[in-house]
Amino acid sequence: MRLDVVSLAPEAFAPLQGLGVIGRAFAAGRAELQVHNPRDYATDRYRKVDDEPYGGGAGMVLKPEPVYAAVEAIPVLPRRRVLLMSPQGKPLEQADLRRWASDYEQLVFLCGHYEGFDERIRALADEEVSIGDFVLTGGELPAMTIINGVVRLLPGTVGTEACLEEESHSALLLEHPHYTRPADFRGMTVPDVLRSGDHGAIARWRSQQQQERTQQRRPDLYARWQAQQQQQ
Repeated sequence: MRLDVVSLAPEAFAPLQGLGVIGRAFAAGRAELQVHNPRDYATDRYRKVDDEPYGGGAGMVLKPEPVYAAVEAIPVLPRRRVLLMSPQGKPLEQADLRRWASDYEQLVFLCGHYEGFDERIRALADEEVSIGDFVLTGGELPAMTIINGVVRLLPGTVGTEACLEEESHSALLLEHPHYTRPADFRGMTVPDVLRSGDHGAIARWRSQQQQERTQQRRPDLYARWQAQQQQQ
């Protein structure tokens, strides 16, 4: 998979190249990361990428010309998706990461900065994505979050694909509790069923724990899961 990022802070993405299994995926060629700075495409002597907003107001607005030029300079692969990082976008879900990882061979990330971006930049994007109801100084952290989430889903990145199927949000429910040795740690013990060797009982316990944990911690997800079960 090819990942192209349009950002005024290209240095922010360097740590991804050495980040655990994500860094190893880049080193192995499962994914390729390219970062493009709109400032390199500014045509004036000051390499200006922002300007005052029409109508007045606080802050500066990211200009459309350098962003368009940066995007248009990126090679286009047949299955490509352009994602705009925006607090106004659709909230990110695990299903989105799976869809992008499986359906596309190229993702392009547009990272805003300053007070915002010129409205016409939205026309470049296929989707607008938000990682939460809050505002950051730029779209770099949301883009890195999505890159991490997508690359770990690519075949060969994670050791066993079963881990990906059982984790939180893979089927709306949160993941069940995990334990390892010792069986008793400071009075906190591993549930007997996990030491029973009864795989059927263990599976039922884990399923029950998923439902209870989701109902307690994320009632919104639990309601969606219940509706899904009724439809099935």
